[in-house]
Amino acid sequence: MTALVPPVRPRVYWRPGDDPGDRRFATIGSLDLELGGSLPEVTVAYETWGTLNAARDNAILVQHALTGDSHVSGPADAAHLTAGWWPGIVGPGCPIDTDEWFVVASNVLGGCQGTTGPSSLAPDGSPWGSRWPRVTVRDQVAVEVAVADHLGIESFASVIGGSMGGLRALEWLVGYPHRVRSAGVLACCAAASADQIGTQTVQIQAITADPKWAAGDYYDSAQGPPLDGMGIARRIAHLTYRTENELAVRFDNLSQDGEDAFGSTVPGVAQGAGRFAVTSYLDHQAARLADRFDAGTYVALTDAMSTHDVGRGRGGVAEALSTIGVPVVVAGITSDRLYPIYLQRQLADLIPTARDLIAVHSDYGHDGFLIESEAVAGVVAQTLSAARSER
Repeated sequence: MTALVPPVRPRVYWRPGDDPGDRRFATIGSLDLELGGSLPEVTVAYETWGTLNAARDNAILVQHALTGDSHVSGPADAAHLTAGWWPGIVGPGCPIDTDEWFVVASNVLGGCQGTTGPSSLAPDGSPWGSRWPRVTVRDQVAVEVAVADHLGIESFASVIGGSMGGLRALEWLVGYPHRVRSAGVLACCAAASADQIGTQTVQIQAITADPKWAAGDYYDSAQGPPLDGMGIARRIAHLTYRTENELAVRFDNLSQDGEDAFGSTVPGVAQGAGRFAVTSYLDHQAARLADRFDAGTYVALTDAMSTHDVGRGRGGVAEALSTIGVPVVVAGITSDRLYPIYLQRQLADLIPTARDLIAVHSDYGHDGFLIESEAVAGVVAQTLSAARSER
């Protein structure tokens, strides 16, 4: 039986001193966690663009999604395995113009691109692995607040994010209202839905069922990381990121070029069996992630998304959102089946300071917030217009 993804060990163990490129690191000390336990010391990788002005009122926090990191803008190079994940959005003359704004982006708590996470070294000098505690979106935002303190930023002019980044933006608005003066949230929700939790827990189970998972302690294993399990998880996730219509138009039920998906052997079972074109596409997505991501991080961050609920301990979602008092721009993707647009409509209805919901028309589903550059630029422009009005 052939491996589902190439059996290569991903380069994910970024720590201070590892060719950081534009990355910088902040050590913020210990962190007590929302659901119990603590971390004795947290290091955060972050990048910045532009210049913080004398009044320190021009800072923008950009929030990455599940498999993103602090590298929002810039090329792939020795320090960055991929190019910036939001091309054309941050930079001189871009929608977030770094001639005007000081842009900050950090790798999230639990990450694998420089911030403390399961692959990081614990105080005893070994990777955290199975000892990694459960972290939530609120814990991640507490770390981001500490980074703002490190940079001397009392409040952000705006916090902007989509998907998992949007979840953190909402936590900023509700949990730290005095430290954010506007926000733009795309393709996200106030609380994880049963459907999201279902698909996310299945992805976690795919990873933990891989024999190489070793209860999370695979970092020093001769067998290498659980890439088969993470590859399956990525395939499941990617199907929720795109749409049935897009897949039908691109692939139909055709065989991959040079292969016969209608042969006598089942693809994935027999060596050399032909694949469907869509199967090849999903294989490619899985292999790309294996080159740059850590399975432990995938589990930790996916679980954090499942526990997301801005209303937990705050009187419920409606009560929590009613406390927001700064301008908020809410956008959703019309074809999104992971975060359906009714969830963004709920945000726009319940946040008293929200503008009218922006519906971004796209055939690309949830990934539209990364792909539909012109429409997303419009969302950012409205957000920054609100930010200027609050200066």
